[in-house]
Amino acid sequence: MQLDPVFDYIEQQRDEFIQRLMAYVSRPSISAYGEGISAYGEGIGETAEFLRNYLTSLGFDARLAPTAGWPMVLGRRTDAPGAPTVLLYGHYDVQPPDPLDAWITPPFEPAIRDGRIYGRGVGDNKGQHFAQLLAIESLLAVAGRLPCNVIVLLEGEEEVGSPHIADFAREHRGELRADLVIIADGPVHESGRACIEFGVRGVASFELRARGANRDLHSGGFGGVAPNPLWTLVHLLASMKNERGEITIDGLYDDVQPPTSLEREALTGLPDVTERVKKELGLTEFDQPLERGYYERLSFWPTLTINGLHGGYDGPGTKTVLPHEAVCKCDIRLVEAQTADDILAKVEAHVRAHAPDVEFIPQNSMDPSKTRLDSPFTAPIRQAIMDARGEEPLLVPAMGGSLPNYAFTKILGLPTFVTPYANPDEANHSPNENLEIDRFIGGIRTGVALLARLGKLKIEN
Repeated sequence: MQLDPVFDYIEQQRDEFIQRLMAYVSRPSISAYGEGISAYGEGIGETAEFLRNYLTSLGFDARLAPTAGWPMVLGRRTDAPGAPTVLLYGHYDVQPPDPLDAWITPPFEPAIRDGRIYGRGVGDNKGQHFAQLLAIESLLAVAGRLPCNVIVLLEGEEEVGSPHIADFAREHRGELRADLVIIADGPVHESGRACIEFGVRGVASFELRARGANRDLHSGGFGGVAPNPLWTLVHLLASMKNERGEITIDGLYDDVQPPTSLEREALTGLPDVTERVKKELGLTEFDQPLERGYYERLSFWPTLTINGLHGGYDGPGTKTVLPHEAVCKCDIRLVEAQTADDILAKVEAHVRAHAPDVEFIPQNSMDPSKTRLDSPFTAPIRQAIMDARGEEPLLVPAMGGSLPNYAFTKILGLPTFVTPYANPDEANHSPNENLEIDRFIGGIRTGVALLARLGKLKIEN
């Protein structure tokens, strides 16, 4: 399949594709809002219907597949027997837009400024999976067929932790039978270079709740008499991580694996961005351990983060109060071979041993995932990015954030690759989320090249 005619078509449709993306982004599909329709108008269920209808118009056998939460949009088109089947995953739900007063233009009224589209969800993840769908549309418009077989799976609950995707993968194993998974999500490398990410860290979130008296107390009348729940949590948290940056929860590092030789080689090939990151963040040094490399931290080490610690009075001035309750929210980022269930059990055991009166409340979790760098699909994906963008992509063993890739690698047994299209400063999850238009168009080109390169492979059944 010749790429130039398809690339020419994409350029001819550039303005229309931009307008269609903006119309898509204008649909508020906020999974965190639950069963209701958002205050902005159209709800998440209508967005799923829109996508199902769009896939049907592209000749896919498409349907809404129910879950215990929002439905999956699932479609399949088989054009090339003997060629690979690629599963394209994305998510149609978006983060809440708060704080609204920090947006320059309304979050669900997309606007173009300085070569970027601004709107909630434009980078995470609507603009990226829509680029993949427009790549399919462009191939069909020019060639009339796809060079390989394609399954599209669009989730409606990624922004709330993908609570039902594991069960969905188990129950629909046959419908999801593919040779590989490609996900366009997240930003390209901090340097602006295109990249292929072979893994993601998992996440295990939990809440700690300590209680003292049955009401807030006067810190003079009862200080030194009634226990202070905030101090209870402070001491407990201090027992979980030391000043050297080491997590001291028994067994937490048991399953942490060292990088392979290929992964170490890939890390050395990544641009050094440490000084630039420090400058952008206003830091003089990174967290402990100081000797640990930037990319090594993100790819191969678990973390323990205090997301918030709350209790007592935090208003203006002074209030000499001894709080009756304190709450802490934490997350642990997991690396390959760790599991959320095992780590949460170890955290609970630690809490029971050090502060048995503190309530431990596990919350959303997601296992990590990894694909081998020497996968037979690495070379064609790498070449496709070069075809579309004219640059050699960086190979990143694992990204620091989390996606539900484990559902594909560990449940379905499929190699899974993340090929981000968004700019490094996309401000996903923040006000003024944006996507550079050239990267959106480049994403469509990349989607075309990926399917074309994969179509040249032969799969033995």
